[in-house]
Amino acid sequence: MLEQTALTASEDEVVGALLSLSRAFVGLAARSLADLDEDVTLPQYRTLVVLVSRGPQRIVDLAQELTVTSSTATRMCNRLVRKGLVARQERPDDRRAAWVTLTAAGRDLVGAVMRRRRESLAGLVGELAMTRPLAFAATLNALVEAADEIPDAQWWQRWETAVD
Repeated sequence: MLEQTALTASEDEVVGALLSLSRAFVGLAARSLADLDEDVTLPQYRTLVVLVSRGPQRIVDLAQELTVTSSTATRMCNRLVRKGLVARQERPDDRRAAWVTLTAAGRDLVGAVMRRRRESLAGLVGELAMTRPLAFAATLNALVEAADEIPDAQWWQRWETAVD
């Protein structure tokens, strides 16, 4: 059972708003992926995003990052290999572990979905009347850092070099 963190009423309101926003973002991600008519599930897409963010991964490390079992990660990677979106590699220094890396097609798919998501988010932000957009962005970036994710500009730099 998860331990409840004691929050003030204001903090609880922020958590509720973030949960609502999270649901909206999952829907936006699903629509962006579906718009490209790709046969890729959200968990498979998340795997591709992790490979952009973190680079080639051993399946065991990928499973830990995705909070799934190694067998689940293996099956998911097998499907992505069949779709041509990732490739398995053996490394001379570690032949016991299978490494997974993005293919050019996987990289292109992630880039296309992210650009669609950016367009959708830009439309939403354009409808807001913000008095301090930079302060809002700083708060969001602090949440990104707390979640151990990387900022958008750094993510796109890694995307540029994601294919080995």
